[in-house]
Order: sequence, then structure tokens, then C-alpha cells
Amino acid sequence: MSAPAERQQSPNQPRERFRRMVARDRDERHRASTPLELLVDLSFVVAVAQVAAELHHGIASGHVGASIQGYLMVFFAVWWAWMNFTWFASAYDTDDVPYRLLTFVQIAGVLVLAAGVPAAFEHGAFGTITLGYAIMRVALVGQWLRVARDYPPGRATALRYAAGVSAVQVGWILRLALPDAAATPSFLVLVLLELAIPPFAERSTAATAWHPEHIAERYGLFTLIVLGESILAATTAIQGAVHTGGLTSSLVSVAVGGLLIIFTLWWRYFARPADETLRDHPSLAFFWGYAHYVLFSSAAALGAGLQVAADHFEGTSEISASTAALAVAIPVVLYLTVLLTLQRRLWRHAAD
Repeated sequence: MSAPAERQQSPNQPRERFRRMVARDRDERHRASTPLELLVDLSFVVAVAQVAAELHHGIASGHVGASIQGYLMVFFAVWWAWMNFTWFASAYDTDDVPYRLLTFVQIAGVLVLAAGVPAAFEHGAFGTITLGYAIMRVALVGQWLRVARDYPPGRATALRYAAGVSAVQVGWILRLALPDAAATPSFLVLVLLELAIPPFAERSTAATAWHPEHIAERYGLFTLIVLGESILAATTAIQGAVHTGGLTSSLVSVAVGGLLIIFTLWWRYFARPADETLRDHPSLAFFWGYAHYVLFSSAAALGAGLQVAADHFEGTSEISASTAALAVAIPVVLYLTVLLTLQRRLWRHAAD
């Protein structure tokens, strides 16, 4: 597919305020993340930090099971909204005024979601999180409706996305009225419906023209940001422990060991780029993209686990040494298991 004429704009020309939202060229050269996309990533990391902080507090206070369940539920909303934005932008980023304004709405939505994280963990109140998620989804539906209006080849797919996102979002709102006993089952049903939207929308139509190199870069950058958030979380925990009880050999081991673990996770993730395999085997996109839920959530949980370990050695937590060790070990094992499985499958297809 060649790039539409209106997209062939010199960097020295004034930027157009309004453009038709047509598909970008999947073979566009030197496609990189935009400053707006990086701003969106930083906004999502605010939510990631809030969720990881609540996981840390929950485990340190002994509420392990409830905290993990809440973490996985809230992190899904953060990850899924980020992923939907990322893949849409890879295919249809016009960078005109309406696109920027709708992206601004999505940024506002994720910040509202982040503000509701403490209430969700402490009181099981998901109203603010659902409001923030709804704000993001309304903006995404607006983007897809622009595609349906401006780009006939992608109209059917765009309308399916818009309809699917809207219908499931109504379900999230109605879920707030259900009794507590139905909270978890209804959540799982809605998650399955969310995950089914892209396969439903992409069926029997031309595939959305996402850019393999751009997508691989976007996921890599977000992985770096989440790992960086884990470093910050661990550093904050060590700093607090030093101020209250002084530096001990146990805290040094947590700091050095945590940094080595995070460095190893970074090294392993970028051992081999995924862009070429995604270009040659686009059918792997769903598997590759969905698997990152475990990678992102594990990377963020590692920061919480390192904080729990520091709390234990400082003597301010209510958990055993084994629980503190598992808070670090389980995210690392999950991350490496999923990553190695993912990379093995990608490399096997690359060799075919």
C-alpha cells in the first residue's frame, strides 16, 4: 500500500490542522514514536505507578491474595487502554488537531483512572476507575468513527471497532450496579469480550495497516519505562529505609540484586528485535501483543516486590521472609517464562 498523497508532507512545510484520517503506509521508512505518543506513555506510567504502589502496600500489610487480585484487575484496564491507543496510532496517526485533542482526552482519562486506584484497592470502589476508562474509550471510539468517515477501505473494520468498544463499555458501566458476589465473574466476562474485539473487527476485511517497526519500538519503549518505574520504586524504598534505620547489608543486597535483576530483564527483552518477524508473520500480532500483559504487569510488580523486600529487612512489614522473597521471585519467573516462550515462537517463525 502506498502512502496517500496528503501524507507526503515535507518537515519544513506548515502542519495541516485537519486531515482525512486515512491509513498510513505500512512500509513507511524511519517510522518512530512521536512526542505525543511518549507523552501518552508517561501518563499511563502514572497509573502503573499507582497500581504498583497499592500492590506493595497490600502485600506488606499481609493482604496478599486480595492485593494481587486487585492489581491484576486494575492493571488490565491500564494495559488494554494503552494497547488500543498504540495499535490505532500505528495505523492512523494523522497528528492533526482533532487527533491531538482526542488523544488529550485519552490522557485525561488515564489520569482519572489513576486517581481512582487507591479507592479500588482499599474499598473495592471502581467508580472512578470506570469513569476514567470510559473517558479513554469514548475518545477511541471517536477516532475510529473518523476512520469510518474518511477511509472507505477501512470503514467496515472501523465500525466494528467502534461498535464493539461502545457495547463493552456499556457493560463496564452496568457492572457497577451488580452485587459484590458478581464482581469477579462479570469482570472476567468483560475482559474476554474486550480481548475478542480486535479479532472480531479484523475478520473478513483488509488488516489494519499497523507498522511493524513502529509497534516493536512502542512496546520496547513502554517496557523500558515500566522497568524504570521499578527502579524508582526500589530506590524510594531503600531511601526511606536508610533514613529511618540506616544502611544495612540486607538493604544493600536488595538494591544491588534488584538492579541486576532489572538489568537482566532488559537485556533479555532486547536480545532480538521482533519487528522483522511481525512484518513477515503479521498473524502473530495478537499473540505477541496480548502476551505483553504478563510482561508489563510482571515488570511493574517487580518494583512492588523489591519495596516489600526492603520493608521486610527494615522490619516495617507484617509478612515473613519467604513471602518477601516470593514477591520478587514470582514476577521475575513470570516475566522470563512468558518472554522466552514469546521469543522462541517468534524465532521459530523467523527461521521458516
